[in-house]
Amino acid sequence: MALKKDKDTKLYYSISEVAHMFNVNESTLRFWEKEFDNIRPRKTGKGTRFYKQEDIEAVRLIYYLVKEKGMTLAGARQRLKDNKETTIRQADIVNRLKQVKEELLSLKEAFDAIDEAQSQS
Repeated sequence: MALKKDKDTKLYYSISEVAHMFNVNESTLRFWEKEFDNIRPRKTGKGTRFYKQEDIEAVRLIYYLVKEKGMTLAGARQRLKDNKETTIRQADIVNRLKQVKEELLSLKEAFDAIDEAQSQS
């Protein structure tokens, strides 16, 4: 039932897709949903959850605080209450740096493969 916004972006993601994105259990997402009011997936009559992009961004922020920074849920909740905008900016910077790192490692692998091919010829 995933509706498409455009060619690559879906409007809604299932709980299993979101859990896979962050390598967490679905039960963790359901628990975070109870603990943080900024995660509000759409639910069907049968209780099936569908996450919008804004929900995924909220999960990303909580994941950053709890799993990467090692904060408690209470600490993460307080940080979001006291300093949400700065926390969002910090998380965005960390995510961008991770992407740059992946890109650089990919380039290094490509250059290493070229060097190896040239040394064998």
